[in-house]
Amino acid sequence: QVQLRESGGGSVQAGGSLRLACTASGYRYRTYCMGWFRQAPGKEREGVASIDATYLTTYVESVKGRFTISRDNYMRTLYLQMIDLKPEDTAVYYCAARTSSSCSGTYEYWGQGTQVTVSS
Repeated sequence: QVQLRESGGGSVQAGGSLRLACTASGYRYRTYCMGWFRQAPGKEREGVASIDATYLTTYVESVKGRFTISRDNYMRTLYLQMIDLKPEDTAVYYCAARTSSSCSGTYEYWGQGTQVTVSS
């Protein structure tokens, strides 16, 4: 079992910054693909960013240049640094883990989510 716990959400004004963190259990954390997803009210969940075991990262087009995903394998922590936040970034953000080194496929474990609200 892998348990995930997010932190770092909050309310900011447009143009502001936040850093989300996700602490994971699981002794093979360094081999996992990790990702951030978000779900806005009335919208489907979307993948925001991912990082695989080789530190290869991917981003949805709308956050490129503004969000940075990173991981600290020693601390078993995943981060999402968000700058230049926009109202359309408002959503519940979820951390997810896939017990595979590749990020192609289904994520098996999910955190409870943390709310990010960006006001204009």
